[in-house]
Amino acid sequence: MSLQDYLLLASALFSVGLYGALSQQSIVMVMMGLELMINAVIVGAAAFWYFTSPANPDGQVVVVLAVTAMAIEMAMGFAVTTALFRARDVDMTDMAADLRD
Repeated sequence: MSLQDYLLLASALFSVGLYGALSQQSIVMVMMGLELMINAVIVGAAAFWYFTSPANPDGQVVVVLAVTAMAIEMAMGFAVTTALFRARDVDMTDMAADLRD
């Protein structure tokens, strides 16, 4: 596969994630869309680093750090969503609008 194929895959993942994040009302589905968008960025960055400097391991380290940060972010997001659901029985983004104040 070439760099263009990987970037096409990354753009398709990002597009699906963007559609999922903007079209859904469920908090979990919005977070899944955001996770797809982050994965698309990781795929694009890893492919770019692989094709520009394959001998340099810096790109691999950054990808591993990005995946770790994404896993921590999603775990925290789901923990907050679970706590919000247990405290207020809120599972849709419209129902959580009173949290802004």
